[in-house]
Formats: sequence, structure tokens, C-alpha cells
Amino acid sequence: MRRQDGQPPIADERILVTGGAGFIGSNLVAALAPHNDVRVLDDLSSGSRSNLPPEVTVLEGDIRDDEALDRATEDVDLIYHQAALVSVTESVDRPEATHEINVAATVKLLERARAEDARFVFASSAAVYGQPDGVPVAEDASADPASPYGLSKLAAERYVRLYDDLYDLPTVALRYFNVYGPGQLDSDYSAVIRVFVEQATSGEPITVEGDGTQTRDFVHVEDVVQANLLAGAGDATGVFNVGTGESVTILELAELVADAADSSPEIVHVPARQGDIDRSRADVSKIEATLGYEPTVRLADGLEDVVRTAATGQPGDGS
Repeated sequence: MRRQDGQPPIADERILVTGGAGFIGSNLVAALAPHNDVRVLDDLSSGSRSNLPPEVTVLEGDIRDDEALDRATEDVDLIYHQAALVSVTESVDRPEATHEINVAATVKLLERARAEDARFVFASSAAVYGQPDGVPVAEDASADPASPYGLSKLAAERYVRLYDDLYDLPTVALRYFNVYGPGQLDSDYSAVIRVFVEQATSGEPITVEGDGTQTRDFVHVEDVVQANLLAGAGDATGVFNVGTGESVTILELAELVADAADSSPEIVHVPARQGDIDRSRADVSKIEATLGYEPTVRLADGLEDVVRTAATGQPGDGS
């Protein structure tokens, strides 16, 4: 992504990306690294150094560790906080750890940002909404999380906004909807795509939970990176949805994955998950109007890129 004058949106900054070796973080780092001094703090529990450009400084450590945070945040201008426990299922099994990683560690990082006077961009989630009253879901919709993960993101997000209001620390919280893209097969951000691609490319039936009429807003990681660059570059603060403003049913998604994989798998319906959200679609008018965000990757094209990467290890251009 470049500005209209051809310059990168962020340049000559000292930037920390927590969780920068993971799915979204590594894509963000790749966009930032050519024009900035980028360091990554990651415990490498789910990410890998191989995802990162060689010029990036990698600090292996836990975001709950004070010493690691001190080293990572020294003299930074901008912090992207991507690190989190992101599995809803794991959050149900480990609510205390979810709070420590997603909430308490965020407050620790906010304190370092305040000490360094560093702009702070936080990776939140559409999980804060829980079961929405209607779609599209705007940022002022009621927040009623249905899992410790969603609740932890909402609590951390409230701290992020409080630091802006109370301490005049410039902060942005980005509520990601269902993020997907090359490399997402190792990620929990859009597990249904991971499962469908694995099934379609291995010749297995695609298993659709329930009747498949549930809808989701799937946003390509390139557009999530775009949102982060815009959030880090400007002066605007606040909470913004990051999606496409469009949705597909899970049954339609299964058919799109089958087309992308050039296969004709049987589609099998299995029992619906208890508590599964029926409808989800982002209202992206606020981020479009305030930050200039514009989703660019069509779902069919993005899925072809994911399937190609799964088969060959070589992503396309995502367009």
C-alpha cells in the first residue's frame, strides 16, 4: 500500500509488532520492514522466524514478561499489539490465562507506550459483539461477548480507549472480522476456511455445521494490513471495524472453496455448534470515512490464493 504521492504510509519510524511472527503480524511486518526499523516480540509458540524478513529484529519473549516488554518498547514510536491468545475454544478451557495474556499484558504494554509516548494500535475482534442484534454491525452496537476470548478483547479494548481519554495517548482499536489469507492454515482467525481447504484439497467431503445458512464477513489479510497501516499513519483515534461490508453463507463458502480447489467434494452437513453466531457482517463506513480504508480483495480471488499456497507454498498476488 502506498499513498497517492507514491510514498509508503509509514516510513522512518521505530516500530514494535507484538505477535509479529504470526499470521497477521508477519504480513504487517513485511509491509513495514522495507521503510522502518521494525522489531518483533513473539514467544514463537504459534509463529515462526521464517515468516519474517531478515532485516527485522526478533526478540523471543512472552508479552507478560516485564523485562521482555522493557527491551521491546525502548525508544519506539509506534506499537502494533497483535499478540494474543486467539482460540475461542482454548479461552473457554483457560479463562485465567486468557485474561493474563489478552488483558493484563495489554495494560503492561500500554504503560510502556505511555512512557515512550508511542502511538498504539490494538488488534481487537468482532467477537466483542457476541450474537449481534442485526447486520451490518456498527461500532456502536451492543457488546455482549459469548466467550472468555471475546470478553478479554472487549476488556483490553476498553483499557486502550481509556489510555487515550485519560492519558492523551493516541490509540486505535481495530475489530477484525473473519481474517483469512495465505498462511492462515496455521491460524485460528478463520478456522472454517482452514478446514474447508484441507478437506477440498485432500478429496474429503466438506463438512458444514448446521444448515450452512450462517453468514460471515471474510476479510483478506492484505486488507487487514491496509487498515493497520492507515491506523498507524494518521492522527485519528477510536474503534473501527475491519471487514468488507459483505457476507456469504457458510454453504456458499464451501462451494467457493471447492471451485478454488478445482474439485467436486461432497458437502456433508453435521450438527451445528452450540452458541454459534447466526449472522455477521461489518459496517465499515466509519473506517472508510475516517481512515480512508477500502477493501480490495474479492473472496473468490483470496480463496484461490489460499488454495494455491496450501498446494505449492507459493502465494499469488491476492488480487
